[in-house]
Amino acid sequence: MELYIVTGASKGIGFELLKQLQVKGKKVVGIARTSPEGAEKFVITDLAETDKLTTLIGNLIEENSEGTTSFTLINNAGMVDPIGLIGEVEGEAIAQAIAVNLTAPMILSNAFISKIKDFDGKKRIVNISSGAGRNAYEGWGTYCTTKAGLDHFSRVVALEQANSTNPVDIVSIAPGIIDTGMQETIRASGEGAFPLLDQFIHYKEQGLLSSAEQTAEKLIAFMENEDFKSVGPIADIRNF
Repeated sequence: MELYIVTGASKGIGFELLKQLQVKGKKVVGIARTSPEGAEKFVITDLAETDKLTTLIGNLIEENSEGTTSFTLINNAGMVDPIGLIGEVEGEAIAQAIAVNLTAPMILSNAFISKIKDFDGKKRIVNISSGAGRNAYEGWGTYCTTKAGLDHFSRVVALEQANSTNPVDIVSIAPGIIDTGMQETIRASGEGAFPLLDQFIHYKEQGLLSSAEQTAEKLIAFMENEDFKSVGPIADIRNF
């Protein structure tokens, strides 16, 4: 049985990944602050409480390791707030976003790699990144920075694991522009806070946003069909 651990699994891409992987007969454990209907295995936790995450991953792997033939951690949870020009946002909001978007995936990945270091089967980490980590956007100082950090963290892990006896494959993949609650948050921001507001409203009005369902389908196909080592640690789903 293949085990998938998915963060941010209560809505958006995370929920679609959980649902579609379950339909495919995979063992899926979702992690989020609230539990959605239909989840077979779910852990309610706030990823901003980073001191709990090492124990969380250790327990999940121990509880679900029997008969497991592969392990996949999908670091999907993320938040776009705070939206605003640097100098005009709250420090606490910056700290929370860094905790959820970057610190949590780093700690979860660290614990994941440590816990299954002797497992010689397939082991993968999929970090859900963003084009915002590869391009600078006014008003997204925190979001861009955390996603850029996630990308670079993935590069480092890939280098380290290349020298491991039982390596974990890792990729940080941008999923494109998706019609989720995050987009609603962006469209609700003011132009003063986010100068590209009109462009994102245009995406919605012109039907240029992918659905969470479609994006999850593409991500699952990517995980099923692509060799992470040949892809490299940085990818964009629109190229596959």
